[in-house]
Amino acid sequence: MTPRRRRLDLELVRRGLAGSRSEARRLIEDGRVTVGGAPAAKASRLVDPGEAVVVAADPPRYVSRGGHKLEAALAGFGISAAGCRAIDVGASTGGFTDCLLQHGAAAVVAIDVGRNQLHERLRADPRVASLERTDVRSVTTGAIGGPAEIVVADVSFISLRLVAADLCRLATADIVVLVKPQFEAGRAEADRGRGVIRDPEVWRRALLGVCRAVVGAGAAIMGVMVSPLTGAEGNVEFLLHADARHDAAGLAEADSAVDGAVAEAAGPGGP
Repeated sequence: MTPRRRRLDLELVRRGLAGSRSEARRLIEDGRVTVGGAPAAKASRLVDPGEAVVVAADPPRYVSRGGHKLEAALAGFGISAAGCRAIDVGASTGGFTDCLLQHGAAAVVAIDVGRNQLHERLRADPRVASLERTDVRSVTTGAIGGPAEIVVADVSFISLRLVAADLCRLATADIVVLVKPQFEAGRAEADRGRGVIRDPEVWRRALLGVCRAVVGAGAAIMGVMVSPLTGAEGNVEFLLHADARHDAAGLAEADSAVDGAVAEAAGPGGP
């Protein structure tokens, strides 16, 4: 007896690949279902019981892992991007830019020294202005339509201490930076760990160095937290929040925030 063929939406439910027919139809409409290796376009398609039916995993929310890091910072520091104009320094693929847009930013200026790195979806977004082959230290506020309410930064192979003053002059309010100790520590420290910094004291010195630069540029340190995700090589990273609206009040509060973040990263709950 020939096995009975079933509608694709029913077969998805029968195989436990969808919780209901409506969910099955959504998966099919989203283009996430293949039958026999080919995309399936209709829920009414008939499927043999032995045919291979595959549901692709959820697409990533952001164009890069960086989006999840910034998302944690926005939530942890209580920052709202809704309706704000923002600047993303070291945009690269655009994880931070993507996160800002998905959290309601009205416009983002994406700055990077490289070229052809920004995800095509973001390139095509009219809310994004991409400045390639551009060092933030050479950017004037006039060239980008003025300062922004939110400035975020994720830079590599350069210390944040060298660009802190520029981040602060481009911001009217919130500044969020991803601190990567491997690029803040001296060459000897980085070489000792083959590029991976594991010493909490080095993390602390790296964070305090960035804090000093930010305070020296006139912004106040509002908070420090450990990133929920490590860097590509397993490096612990941190997120720092500063505010250009507040006068720099010294490093006393920064010391406490840094110590708390380092303790969390070093403890059993750290990444």
